Amino acid sequence: MLEILPIQTKPEQEALCARAGIPYRVDAMAYRASVDGEITAVCQFSMDAEGGHIHDLAMIRDREFSDRDRIESLFVMGRAAMNFIDLCGVHKAYFEDTAFEPESMIRSIGFEKLEDGRWFVDLTDFFVEPCQHGHGLSKE
Repeated sequence: MLEILPIQTKPEQEALCARAGIPYRVDAMAYRASVDGEITAVCQFSMDAEGGHIHDLAMIRDREFSDRDRIESLFVMGRAAMNFIDLCGVHKAYFEDTAFEPESMIRSIGFEKLEDGRWFVDLTDFFVEPCQHGHGLSKE
């Protein structure tokens, strides 16, 4: 069973970031994904006057996961961070993880690439019909 939960302590966040090979962001909030009780991925995000920012979306690197666990963990965790940002009344979000691949996953989560190269999503009414957003995993 896939679970997405907030990381409750900064030491846990720091440890999971190390396992995922991403920088620990002390000021960021974070979620973790787990499948059948085993932690699979971590997401760090924040909000400011510009909007919400997903800084990192990464799999744990110290073990292998199936493609299904990888796709589901990253997709659902990305959407969970977006939903939290939206529920906080912030309706613009940016995907800032420049090392994340593939771009098709970023699109499937709901982000569009702007002319300046940044990934953006308008969260206004996004979660009214969430399946109507994104471009699917098949596009690059």
